[in-house]
Amino acid sequence: MKTKKNGRRNRHQRYKCLTCRHRWGGTAPKTKSWIQAAYEEYSKGKQTLKELARRYGRCRQTLGRYFDVLEPCTGEIIVPNHPVTVILDATFFSRHDGVLVARAESRNLLWKEIESEKAEYYSEVLDTLWAAGIHFAAFVIDGRRGVREKLMGQYPDVPIQFCQFHQMAIVTRYLSARPKLEAGRQLRRIVLTLSRTHRGTFTDALKQWHAGWKDFLKEKTMNPVSRRWHYTHRRIRSAYRSLMTNLPWLFTCQDHPGLNIPNTTNSCDGSFAHWKNKLKIHRGLSRERRRKMMNYLLENS
Repeated sequence: MKTKKNGRRNRHQRYKCLTCRHRWGGTAPKTKSWIQAAYEEYSKGKQTLKELARRYGRCRQTLGRYFDVLEPCTGEIIVPNHPVTVILDATFFSRHDGVLVARAESRNLLWKEIESEKAEYYSEVLDTLWAAGIHFAAFVIDGRRGVREKLMGQYPDVPIQFCQFHQMAIVTRYLSARPKLEAGRQLRRIVLTLSRTHRGTFTDALKQWHAGWKDFLKEKTMNPVSRRWHYTHRRIRSAYRSLMTNLPWLFTCQDHPGLNIPNTTNSCDGSFAHWKNKLKIHRGLSRERRRKMMNYLLENS
């Protein structure tokens, strides 16, 4: 809260709040701790400005101005005394408005506002963490090839786990949840075992599937408009190719049992769902107010 002297009355110094224009006499007031408590109820709870204004005896506009000048986040990066497995994931509010989060041991270490999921943004976040003194035991990512290549080049000795849930989602996007063709149905059944199987078993199942449907996957059809040949079952081929491309990183958690690497980015995804639900309660916030609340929620979750 910003204040200034506002003359004297009966030999007592008076003060004026530059935020809400309130005037009072006596000594300068101490920091209003109730504002911090009210903001916590506003962001982490489900209280609206109107409800909080009624509780604290202020009008809604005045309470909003208090929150605007409040700095609820410390911005401190807590450095563990041991290497940590960093989960990296991003979420978006709109097409070019998102946030990238680095999370470890159920705590958000650092986050960055982004416009797209460029590999450079991931590199900048990790560089900041490394400069702060955090050492990496492993990475868990959602599967963008450029990000994986960037991490392999920058931290070649740190193992990388591809999120198994995202791999299932990729295959579902190609095949749908209920494939019409038997080849698609069999491939989907194999993929659904991903989180409860082992590398050797899963690899053998993929090889057997491909051996049985090899000729089927080679079938081609001519496009009547362009008069060009293309693979008839392109989506099934794409699903299989995705699995084979990502296979070396799908079971990293089993290759390094001592590191306790998560097999998914669900820790980040669950955090996203939690604070996005909080933000939805206060829909209609300006971008600046939403950014402040998002930072506060990420720092405290």
